[in-house]
Amino acid sequence: MIKDEEFIRIASYMKQRYGIDLYQKKVIVNGRLENYIKRGGWKTFDDFMNAVEHDKTSNQEKMLVNFLTTNHTYFMREFEHFDFFKNEVLPWLHQKEAARRDLRIWCGAASSGEEPYMIAMVLADFFGMERDKWDTKVLATDISTKVLQKAMAGIYSDEQLKNIPDHWKKRFFNKLAGGTQFQVKRELKDEVIFRQFNLMDPFPFRRKMHTIFLRNVMIYFDEQTKRQLVQKVYDALEPGGYLFIGTTETIDRNSTPFQIIQPSIFRK
Repeated sequence: MIKDEEFIRIASYMKQRYGIDLYQKKVIVNGRLENYIKRGGWKTFDDFMNAVEHDKTSNQEKMLVNFLTTNHTYFMREFEHFDFFKNEVLPWLHQKEAARRDLRIWCGAASSGEEPYMIAMVLADFFGMERDKWDTKVLATDISTKVLQKAMAGIYSDEQLKNIPDHWKKRFFNKLAGGTQFQVKRELKDEVIFRQFNLMDPFPFRRKMHTIFLRNVMIYFDEQTKRQLVQKVYDALEPGGYLFIGTTETIDRNSTPFQIIQPSIFRK
């Protein structure tokens, strides 16, 4: 069982490096790490953390992050956002960027890929025959290398795709041998660029984004971290650009420069 001081060490490490607040989650931290630590031959949580901090390859740090970040997502989650994106945001961008035909869309909590692939499907639907003339690639980042590997493989079960409209399933997925799994087709996969990224790091964008999806990730941050992140997102958006957050998440209306369009949709 994890000792209090060991737990505080791990919680502090995650807070300082990744902004993730685990201070009320001792049981979860213990449960997710205990078996891995035993299997790895470390006698205590402190021994493991010593290995994390001295590992020049950063492999143990990646394992720590993979274990302690929850990645629960699914296709069509909070679908009202994609409706709004297709009916309001994309017509605005189609007009605004008619000369450059360059869209800059970032999914900042890509998890196992369902969300960025959904965004790419909506873009394909909206642009139709015009899509080849536009740069509609979606940047998809996550802190966890483990889920990004899943996302890049793009393999999902029949159950995971059950909410997807049939025409999307036929158009964008290939059924694999055995018939219970599907893989994202190359046409769609090429539209999403997956990268590992820590939201606490400075944003590396050379040009400002038109739309940022940052859904269901701020639940891990305390109020101050959240405020700082929202400000960074605001600064990274083009004037008129949109931010989508999870429908159960909130942003303090008094501390944000964003205009509130709906409770989980904001505009610069």
